Amino acid sequence: MNIPIDWLLEGEPYIAYRTRLDLLGQPEDDPSVQADRRGMLGAPIVQAIIKELSVWPWNVISSHKSAGQAFHKLTFLAELGIQNDDPGMGGIIGPILDHQAEEGPFQLPINIPTHFGGTGADQWAWALCDTPLLLYALAKMGMQSHPNMQKAAGYLAGLVRENGWPCVVSKELGNFRGPGRKGDPCPFATLAMLKAFSVMDDWRNSPAAQTGVETLLRLWSESAIEHPYIFYMGTDFRKLKVPFVWYDLLHVLEVLSRFPWVGNDPRLLEMLSLLQSKADGEGRYTLESVWMAWKDWEFGQKKVPSRWLTLLSIRVLGRQASIE
Repeated sequence: MNIPIDWLLEGEPYIAYRTRLDLLGQPEDDPSVQADRRGMLGAPIVQAIIKELSVWPWNVISSHKSAGQAFHKLTFLAELGIQNDDPGMGGIIGPILDHQAEEGPFQLPINIPTHFGGTGADQWAWALCDTPLLLYALAKMGMQSHPNMQKAAGYLAGLVRENGWPCVVSKELGNFRGPGRKGDPCPFATLAMLKAFSVMDDWRNSPAAQTGVETLLRLWSESAIEHPYIFYMGTDFRKLKVPFVWYDLLHVLEVLSRFPWVGNDPRLLEMLSLLQSKADGEGRYTLESVWMAWKDWEFGQKKVPSRWLTLLSIRVLGRQASIE
């Protein structure tokens, strides 16, 4: 691969910070790494998210695909490398841990209209398209050993079926279920659960994780005929888009590549080859679709190559190269 390291290091502190850690392998205590981390933490655009998430409870969820939802912003902070002991994070993480359903998953304020099978009321509840991402973010921020985390993970692992995780919501949401056959797996719920388990030592190599990985690989190989819950793996799926919010090529590859035991599965290699083909002659990647909620960020445009997208793409490809 042609890796434009100097170009990446010229980017915003959060990009330089992750480049040093993920591509150059520099340790956290390296002076250059620490300097970029301080720059990241002090950046107004990062501080704005921390301030927004500190206001609890968060806004009521009306669409899980909305890129501006607070839980998607929390996962982004985790992917930057924000930790539970960073300034301002205690007031965000504490309420999440405290708002736990009796059965285990963490809850958020949600409203599902009656015509979709919900109650039409604002209430504390959870769904498999939100609570695994809370689990992921908190685990990545250093909270995976917390008892509440283990309780949540254990319950959610138990929901897996032989074909992956289905569309499941808490009892507070009534009869809601996504637009699909009851026996189908939900591709996004499966992706979200794998994302959480990929950063949890007790669950990364579990049978549930192995089932989930096989589900996503099979959905790719059968993408021409299988579209469970109206999740397609066609043209829109293949467009490069960050940050990781929904079900798309780079998001799926980011998660699958975290499981080294997948090895050289030809289905994974096919997806990686597609990703690699999108680089320009200098090894840089340009967004093919953007989330308008993130238009003020470096990756909120499609006009020029994005350093953040390039970093994430090279990182995914590098994980596979390390296996070969």
